[in-house]
Amino acid sequence: MQKNRRKDRKLGANLFTIGFAIYEVPKEAHGHLCPQMHGNKQHLQKDFFLYNASRARSKTYINMREVSQRFRLPPSEYVIVPSTYEPHQEGEFILRVFSEKRNLSEEVENTISVDRPVKKKKPKPIIFVSDRANSNRELGVDQESEEGKDKASPDKREKSPQPRPGNTDQESEEEHRFHDIFKQIAGDDMEICADELKNVLNAVVNKHKDLKTQGFTLESCRSMIALMDTDGSGRLNLQEFHHLWKKIKAWQKIFKHYDTDQSGTINSHEMRNAVNDAGFHLNSQLYNIITMRYADRHMNIDFDSFICCFVRLEGMFRAFNAFDKDGDGIIKLSVLEWLQLTMYA
Repeated sequence: MQKNRRKDRKLGANLFTIGFAIYEVPKEAHGHLCPQMHGNKQHLQKDFFLYNASRARSKTYINMREVSQRFRLPPSEYVIVPSTYEPHQEGEFILRVFSEKRNLSEEVENTISVDRPVKKKKPKPIIFVSDRANSNRELGVDQESEEGKDKASPDKREKSPQPRPGNTDQESEEEHRFHDIFKQIAGDDMEICADELKNVLNAVVNKHKDLKTQGFTLESCRSMIALMDTDGSGRLNLQEFHHLWKKIKAWQKIFKHYDTDQSGTINSHEMRNAVNDAGFHLNSQLYNIITMRYADRHMNIDFDSFICCFVRLEGMFRAFNAFDKDGDGIIKLSVLEWLQLTMYA
């Protein structure tokens, strides 16, 4: 049933042409197209709908306020997919299921979380931007887990497996290149601002001919500095920049994985999977917000917007976890703390 369409009729809005389809969730995995879905509350992948027919669907798509139909289905797990006939039409709706037998219904992707690396040692607190009002809140970042690995004993270092020579040479050459670029742009103070960060990143990214991009914008670089700036200087030193570059490289691999046609963009459906691969688990409402905020009119997201979105997600999850001391998923902020978080993000 469509919501608020009669109320919006005064503003010239008409009823959408709507319908629905019902798909059965496989009990067992069938290759890479259907990885263990039964009992999984995650969003179904695009390939699932390409290779699986619906078990039932509405007789027709029609521009009425309500569409209903009666079905008789064997006991199993099903997914109901309501939609408009035309793509990219957004509207509110109510889905009601009446059953003669007892059943359990719930919305998929109703949890919001982020994957964090396991920290073996207690991380050293790092002061976040919200602490500059002399508050006592602290933030530990995943950078400390990497530093803990570097501080391992000499014996453990010797026993650790050596990476492949080809990869090592390639990574060392790349790191040496951006170290030189960083030193040239940063100057004697060895710190860079947003303008200088833009020059450094674009100089390195332009070396990747297989990645079609016009480079990073100044606004994206400001967001990156807000994410990695742990000392509150508004600038990045070499260590902070190195940690940022590792994140960008990881996110770049995800982008290139979904940019199969090498167009320099990914569509909104692929963005949902990319966000999940990066360790951010969101609900449908947040995925729609990401599409509305970062996609163009063709529902495509370029590399700069892609990285900017991940920087914002990383920063907001990190800030929330810093304030959520008891881990109940609820925080309380003063006006000052709220403005510090949102204005500097």
